[in-house]
Amino acid sequence: MSRETDEVREAIAGELRLMDPRVRATRSLARQLLAPDFVEVGASGRRWTYEEMIAALPELDGAAESGPRYEPSNFTGVLLAPGLVHLTYETTLDGNRAWRSSLWRKQGAAATWQMYYHQATSLPPAAV
Repeated sequence: MSRETDEVREAIAGELRLMDPRVRATRSLARQLLAPDFVEVGASGRRWTYEEMIAALPELDGAAESGPRYEPSNFTGVLLAPGLVHLTYETTLDGNRAWRSSLWRKQGAAATWQMYYHQATSLPPAAV
Protein backbone atom coordinates (compact mmCIF):
# COMPACT_ATOMS: atom_id res chain seq x y z
CA MET A 1 0.00 0.00 0.00
CA SER A 2 1.37 3.45 -0.84
CA ARG A 3 2.16 6.11 1.72
CA GLU A 4 -0.55 8.31 0.25
CA THR A 5 -3.14 5.58 0.65
CA ASP A 6 -2.06 5.00 4.25
CA GLU A 7 -2.29 8.71 5.08
CA VAL A 8 -5.73 9.06 3.52
CA ARG A 9 -6.90 5.92 5.32
CA GLU A 10 -5.63 7.30 8.65
CA ALA A 11 -7.45 10.61 8.08
CA ILE A 12 -10.68 8.75 7.25
CA ALA A 13 -10.27 6.71 10.46
CA GLY A 14 -9.98 9.97 12.43
CA GLU A 15 -13.07 11.36 10.72
CA LEU A 16 -15.04 8.24 11.63
CA ARG A 17 -13.88 8.45 15.26
CA LEU A 18 -15.21 12.03 15.42
CA MET A 19 -18.64 10.68 14.39
CA ASP A 20 -18.61 8.12 17.22
CA PRO A 21 -21.06 9.21 19.97
CA ARG A 22 -18.57 8.19 22.69
CA VAL A 23 -15.93 10.52 21.22
CA ARG A 24 -18.41 13.35 20.67
CA ALA A 25 -19.62 13.06 24.27
CA THR A 26 -16.11 12.94 25.77
CA ARG A 27 -14.19 16.19 25.51
CA SER A 28 -10.82 14.58 26.26
CA LEU A 29 -11.24 12.19 23.30
CA ALA A 30 -12.38 14.98 20.96
CA ARG A 31 -9.36 17.10 21.99
CA GLN A 32 -7.06 14.36 20.68
CA LEU A 33 -8.63 14.59 17.22
CA LEU A 34 -9.04 18.37 16.80
CA ALA A 35 -6.02 20.61 16.27
CA PRO A 36 -5.73 23.56 18.71
CA ASP A 37 -6.16 25.96 15.75
CA PHE A 38 -9.20 24.05 14.43
CA VAL A 39 -11.96 26.01 12.66
CA GLU A 40 -15.29 24.75 11.30
CA VAL A 41 -17.93 26.34 9.13
CA GLY A 42 -21.04 24.31 9.88
CA ALA A 43 -23.94 23.49 7.60
CA SER A 44 -25.84 26.31 9.35
CA GLY A 45 -23.14 28.79 8.28
CA ARG A 46 -21.89 29.23 11.84
CA ARG A 47 -18.12 29.51 12.32
CA TRP A 48 -16.80 27.40 15.21
CA THR A 49 -13.42 27.72 16.91
CA TYR A 50 -11.63 24.88 18.70
CA GLU A 51 -12.80 25.95 22.17
CA GLU A 52 -16.39 26.52 21.00
CA MET A 53 -16.51 23.09 19.34
CA ILE A 54 -14.97 21.25 22.30
CA ALA A 55 -17.49 22.92 24.63
CA ALA A 56 -20.53 22.23 22.41
CA LEU A 57 -19.70 18.81 20.93
CA PRO A 58 -21.26 16.71 23.74
CA GLU A 59 -24.59 18.52 23.15
CA LEU A 60 -24.56 18.48 19.35
CA ASP A 61 -26.35 15.98 17.12
CA GLY A 62 -24.74 12.57 16.99
CA ALA A 63 -23.39 12.66 20.56
CA ALA A 64 -26.11 10.57 22.24
CA GLU A 65 -25.60 6.79 22.22
CA SER A 66 -29.36 6.32 21.90
CA GLY A 67 -29.90 9.08 19.33
CA PRO A 68 -29.42 9.33 15.59
CA ARG A 69 -25.93 8.65 14.25
CA TYR A 70 -24.00 10.03 11.33
CA GLU A 71 -24.09 7.78 8.27
CA PRO A 72 -21.07 8.69 6.11
CA SER A 73 -20.65 7.70 2.46
CA ASN A 74 -18.62 8.46 -0.66
CA PHE A 75 -15.30 9.24 1.04
CA THR A 76 -12.54 10.55 -1.19
CA GLY A 77 -9.16 11.70 0.01
CA VAL A 78 -6.14 13.43 -1.48
CA LEU A 79 -2.68 13.86 -0.02
CA LEU A 80 -2.05 17.60 -0.62
CA ALA A 81 1.43 17.63 0.93
CA PRO A 82 3.33 15.46 3.39
CA GLY A 83 1.20 15.39 6.54
CA LEU A 84 -1.82 17.14 4.98
CA VAL A 85 -4.89 15.25 3.72
CA HIS A 86 -8.09 16.67 2.23
CA LEU A 87 -11.22 14.53 2.64
CA THR A 88 -14.64 14.98 1.08
CA TYR A 89 -17.69 12.85 1.83
CA GLU A 90 -21.44 12.93 2.41
CA THR A 91 -23.32 12.35 5.65
CA THR A 92 -26.90 11.66 6.57
CA LEU A 93 -28.08 12.32 10.12
CA ASP A 94 -31.71 11.82 11.02
CA GLY A 95 -32.68 12.33 7.35
CA ASN A 96 -30.59 15.49 6.90
CA ARG A 97 -27.85 15.29 4.28
CA ALA A 98 -24.63 17.31 4.07
CA TRP A 99 -21.56 17.38 1.86
CA ARG A 100 -18.43 17.66 4.02
CA SER A 101 -14.83 18.71 3.49
CA SER A 102 -12.03 18.31 6.05
CA LEU A 103 -8.32 19.01 6.25
CA TRP A 104 -6.34 16.61 8.43
CA ARG A 105 -2.81 17.47 9.50
CA LYS A 106 0.01 15.46 11.05
CA GLN A 107 2.94 17.48 12.38
CA GLY A 108 6.22 16.26 13.85
CA ALA A 109 7.62 12.74 13.97
CA ALA A 110 5.46 11.52 16.87
CA ALA A 111 2.35 13.58 16.08
CA THR A 112 -1.07 12.08 15.46
CA TRP A 113 -3.54 13.09 12.77
CA GLN A 114 -5.76 16.00 13.80
CA MET A 115 -8.55 17.81 12.00
CA TYR A 116 -7.45 21.35 11.18
CA TYR A 117 -10.49 22.58 9.19
CA HIS A 118 -13.99 21.30 8.49
CA GLN A 119 -16.85 22.64 6.38
CA ALA A 120 -20.36 21.25 5.88
CA THR A 121 -22.88 22.24 3.24
CA SER A 122 -26.51 21.17 3.56
CA LEU A 123 -27.88 19.13 0.68
CA PRO A 124 -31.53 18.93 -0.41
CA PRO A 125 -33.41 15.73 0.51
CA ALA A 126 -32.65 12.81 -1.78
CA ALA A 127 -35.13 12.23 -4.58
CA VAL A 128 -37.31 9.20 -3.96
